[in-house]
Amino acid sequence: MAYQWHSFDNAAAASTALADAVADALQQALDKKGSAVLAVSGGRSPIAFFEALSQKKLAWQNIGVTLVDERIVPTTHADSNTGLVHEYLLQNQAAAAQWIPVVEAGKTETDLQPETVVQTALQHYRQPDVLVLGMGGDGHTASLFPQAPQLDKGLDEANPVPLLHTTPVTAPHERVSMTLAAIAKTPAVFLAIGGAEKKAVFDQAAAAPSKTYPTSYILNHEKVNCHVYYAE
Repeated sequence: MAYQWHSFDNAAAASTALADAVADALQQALDKKGSAVLAVSGGRSPIAFFEALSQKKLAWQNIGVTLVDERIVPTTHADSNTGLVHEYLLQNQAAAAQWIPVVEAGKTETDLQPETVVQTALQHYRQPDVLVLGMGGDGHTASLFPQAPQLDKGLDEANPVPLLHTTPVTAPHERVSMTLAAIAKTPAVFLAIGGAEKKAVFDQAAAAPSKTYPTSYILNHEKVNCHVYYAE
């Protein structure tokens, strides 16, 4: 089995424990090579985790922070994960971290053509040491969505390019996402989920790799030791 299960009675306890574990993983990378890269996921559910992690006493000036995936919208847009991370994670101790952009600030909707965005993101890209994923109710993780026309490319481990443009069928906005191959190269992988509905989807995904549940390719990957943090 390619994952380890950590269960908590509530979201607050899970967020605190996840922040502790991610901080430990970052410290290990810092001890090993003097620097670290953390990639996180957006949405509203990670906010408590971001706030807890931002308080950790780490050498944040030697840590780069980036996104696992991002919506192709201006960074001032309400749906921008970039804005969310700046508001809740890059605060307190973590204000000293280096931001690694996926979508650059100051760009308008017209400027943000998907292929151009991906090429620019690739210029900034650094392979993460620690990665925190979420999972949607449709089984997607990062922006590897079921039914997306680019899903096969995103799951192709022979694809050497770590980022790609994806078009969700079940969610708004074009996206930039890390590929399965890039995720699999990350030494420390965490997945945060909550609630009975997500648990039911998780159980399906954990059973076997299936394009119906793209998260399944991480949970069943022989090279990925994924720590799953679940809140009841």
